[in-house]
Amino acid sequence: MRLQPQREAIVRFGRKLITSQLTTGAGGNLSVCDRAAGLIAISPSGIDYFDLQAKDVVVVDGDGYVVEGRCKPSSELDFHLALYRSRPEIAAVVHTHSVYATTMACLGWEIPAVHYLVGFSGHKVPLAPYATFGTPQLAEHVVRGIGSFNAVLLANHGLVSVGTDLARAFNVAEEIELVARIYYQARSVGEPVILPEAEMERVLAKFASYGQPQRGFGDNQI
Repeated sequence: MRLQPQREAIVRFGRKLITSQLTTGAGGNLSVCDRAAGLIAISPSGIDYFDLQAKDVVVVDGDGYVVEGRCKPSSELDFHLALYRSRPEIAAVVHTHSVYATTMACLGWEIPAVHYLVGFSGHKVPLAPYATFGTPQLAEHVVRGIGSFNAVLLANHGLVSVGTDLARAFNVAEEIELVARIYYQARSVGEPVILPEAEMERVLAKFASYGQPQRGFGDNQI
């Protein structure tokens, strides 16, 4: 089976999307790019994550043609491909419908540096304009909106996060959901204090050496 470790990781992290309350049912999607092989493993369309098996995960080439897999790939394949084309350091993409991040997106709000953990995205979490799901227009908005950040809100839709592996992309989505909740709650009772850009520069510099040294693909998926 091609990209077996990546397909198994998508099954594991798909289930974590549900248990971490980042989406419901079959909502959202995940992918991993193997640039050496020129292939991408992506979750299939409309299959409950707890029913998903590695063989259901679809393998496509860089143009989106199915190379292996019996299922139809995610309806959001276009923006996954567009992100991999636009930023060569990206090796994984996670799309969620997490409640608080999606609330921000429905309000048309970016998430500013209300908490230093917004640094998982960058200085903020930007907002991309609305477009119908699964369309080339949405893919354009995602790429333009995310820029050099690691996360972007999709207006009236959800969140997209990226990383150098699936564990990191998932971690971005999880931390930004926490920050979105903090921002929502802070704005519900007052005007939150936003961290200055100079402080976020310090935070991002510290994040660069945070955690354990990067290991192989399989080690980072545990």
